[in-house]
Amino acid sequence: MYKFVIGFSEPATPIMEGIIDLHNYIFFYLILILVLVLWIFFGILYRFWYIIRFPPNCFVAWTNRKDMKKFRKFSHSSRVELFWTIVPSIILILIAIPSFALLYAMDEVLNPAVTFKAIGHQWFWSYEYSDYAKYVGKPLNNIVFDSNLIFESDLLLGEHRLLQVDNPIVLPTDLHIRVIITSLDVIHSWSVPSFGVKCDAVPGRLNQVFVFLKREGVFYGQCSELCGVNHGFMPIVVKAVSMDEYKHFIHSKIA
Repeated sequence: MYKFVIGFSEPATPIMEGIIDLHNYIFFYLILILVLVLWIFFGILYRFWYIIRFPPNCFVAWTNRKDMKKFRKFSHSSRVELFWTIVPSIILILIAIPSFALLYAMDEVLNPAVTFKAIGHQWFWSYEYSDYAKYVGKPLNNIVFDSNLIFESDLLLGEHRLLQVDNPIVLPTDLHIRVIITSLDVIHSWSVPSFGVKCDAVPGRLNQVFVFLKREGVFYGQCSELCGVNHGFMPIVVKAVSMDEYKHFIHSKIA
């Protein structure tokens, strides 16, 4: 049974929580402005169209026609002009302050505990862990593997169509993680909605984003840059695990 859900993906990082909070905060002002505009619109419609067109009695019709003559002489109001200049400016300031704070948090450069590289190809992702060669006493290649889509005919019961991969990324929780993103052919985009991350993978360039996973789970994403005929078939799967499980994963790849 599938449920129809309206809204964002369940957040797994502080950045995504901040994005959802900012959305709700701005939406409050949008609703406030919408209510005000509708109130003014229907007030004008009622006073200057409905009552004049369908007067309840002759006295009201005569009164409103006199009002119409009076309002025709109306040219400007300093109070109204101050109101519609100052109030939007205040609203913009109230929106700008949390927006700038969130942008600063998203671009903050931290000292990562884990670094991995995501490399886009037509049409799959490959991943590289390169932090662990210095911790063993022998020459060691980086941990590199490809992550390919599992086709619908090979899916197991309960697995997601067009989202399941053969080799998911495994990352630890409660640590600062740096993701280095690049491409070997065309521009891709590494996007995981639950992380609040969407970063272009550009050939010949290294982009980086930081994530801090607050809970364990399996999180899905997709390439969000139109990269060719199989653009819709290069999903991203991230498995957030405890530190012990992450160590076991790394040791299994090194051994």
